[in-house]
Amino acid sequence: MNTMSLTAARAYSTLKSMLALVGLVALCGLTFVPTPREALLKHLPPLSAFIISEEALSATTAAGLIQAGAIDGAREQRAVTEYIARRYRVSDQAVASFVATAYRAGSEYSLDPLLILAVVAVESRYNPVAESTLGAKGLMQVIPKYHLEKLADHGGEQSLLDPYVNIMVGSRILREYQRRLGDTEAALQMYGGAFDEPTPQYANKVLAEKARLEVLRQKAKEKTV
Repeated sequence: MNTMSLTAARAYSTLKSMLALVGLVALCGLTFVPTPREALLKHLPPLSAFIISEEALSATTAAGLIQAGAIDGAREQRAVTEYIARRYRVSDQAVASFVATAYRAGSEYSLDPLLILAVVAVESRYNPVAESTLGAKGLMQVIPKYHLEKLADHGGEQSLLDPYVNIMVGSRILREYQRRLGDTEAALQMYGGAFDEPTPQYANKVLAEKARLEVLRQKAKEKTV
């Protein structure tokens, strides 16, 4: 192991010990405040819990523990969250959770998270309890009767009003269309129920929104140069 690797390993070990100590203190506190386990696990924490401060970025990067891609990703998610909250007038905390889930779904289903968020913008304008006259529900306006097998592990139709479930299921559906058709524009048209329309109006709306988010991604990358 070279000197840089040894230094990084020691820093990582120190960081683990500190986090373990913090966890022990938190556990002791929880013993005096009984909270149902289900309530703690029901939703993802807001993105702010995952975003690293500038000071922490500097310190841990110096120790060789955080790769440039992770730094870029944190800044990108923060910029996207701020933009969406401002544009759609939704609370930062709520949007942070939506964005974190979109990035998780993107990783799991090999989709660009900005594409997922663009679909959310067009479908519901970030309203997690939106319901259409056709029965579509939640952030990505999933119609449950067509995807019951995907909802079985999440508790059924009503689980679509949970933002986490809705984004994960909606992303899975979009990815399946993308694989089946071999084209993102066609997949979007099918997702929006507009596959037979003569012009890709729905897909164009989604891709235009994604293009706006891409600007934020580029700016986040430029900050690390």
